[in-house]
Amino acid sequence: MSSVQELDIQPGETEALDAYSRTVIAVVERVGPAVVSLGTARRAPAQLQRRGFSELRGLGSGVIITPDGYVLTNSHAVRAADRIEARLQDGRVLPAQVVGDDPYSDLAVLRLPESNLPAAELGDSSRLRVGQLVVAVGNPLGFQATVTAGVVSALGRTLRAETGRLIDNVIQTDAALNPGNSGGPLVDSASRVIGINTAVVAGSQGICFAIPVNTAKWVASQLIHDGRVRRAYLGVSAQTVTLPRQLALVHRLDSPAAVRVTEVQPETAAAHAGLRVGDIIVQAGDRAVRSLDDLLLAIGGHPVGAPLRLRVIRGEDSLTIDTYPRDLPDAA
Repeated sequence: MSSVQELDIQPGETEALDAYSRTVIAVVERVGPAVVSLGTARRAPAQLQRRGFSELRGLGSGVIITPDGYVLTNSHAVRAADRIEARLQDGRVLPAQVVGDDPYSDLAVLRLPESNLPAAELGDSSRLRVGQLVVAVGNPLGFQATVTAGVVSALGRTLRAETGRLIDNVIQTDAALNPGNSGGPLVDSASRVIGINTAVVAGSQGICFAIPVNTAKWVASQLIHDGRVRRAYLGVSAQTVTLPRQLALVHRLDSPAAVRVTEVQPETAAAHAGLRVGDIIVQAGDRAVRSLDDLLLAIGGHPVGAPLRLRVIRGEDSLTIDTYPRDLPDAA
């Protein structure tokens, strides 16, 4: 009996497997030359220097997005580095300079001192579908040009950046990622970058995340043009609270959960709009505010200077307050 018969493979399945292989191979051949291995070094803290460690080294990945040397990667992979080197697939090692760093989206843009470099094509993450084939290319644990494949496991996830802010619309995939994959591309079957790999859930198997490329394109354009990303800032401290059921019914709220203002910083958009400590925010723009995360997402995606209407409960009254969020101080 043949091996095909022993495995009970049906007619046409071998061709399907070959088609899958051809797709992955084509993606790697197209995108692989644009993927770089990043090596970082920074001065060690004094206590480690006393023990003989002069530098701390790190590894990451990046993807060249323009032929004149702009590289997209993760912020956490290059932040605080004193020196960054990029190793290309052809063996060249080039110094990399940080053009801009945005820890709020965990993205950064580097520049290589070369032109006519192989560049990856950026796709459209809004067209992704759950179950779609994706390929991750990077340098996990220092193994350069490593390829893994999987599917889009879920869309619209939220992921908390190291700053504490939420990153919205994150892609979940089961394409295996490991330390060193950070900043590498997640690619669709047409060899278009649809995400930037960023995180693995510790202790899990097959739960990995990527920043959607539409977010990455917006962030990269601002970093290249201005060296920073402008983000809206309201100027309040707040906490999630549960309202009395009767109060929720009176104000026709879908959920009794909302956000209570605990502090209003002086000379901020919130202060100028007349927000007060004790105000309960139940809506921001078109978004219902049932938690502090809802409020952060509403503000984080809002244009600086544009009016943001808040629905607020003050005592027994329902108020509408127009605020004009300003630049986030840390981003200025």
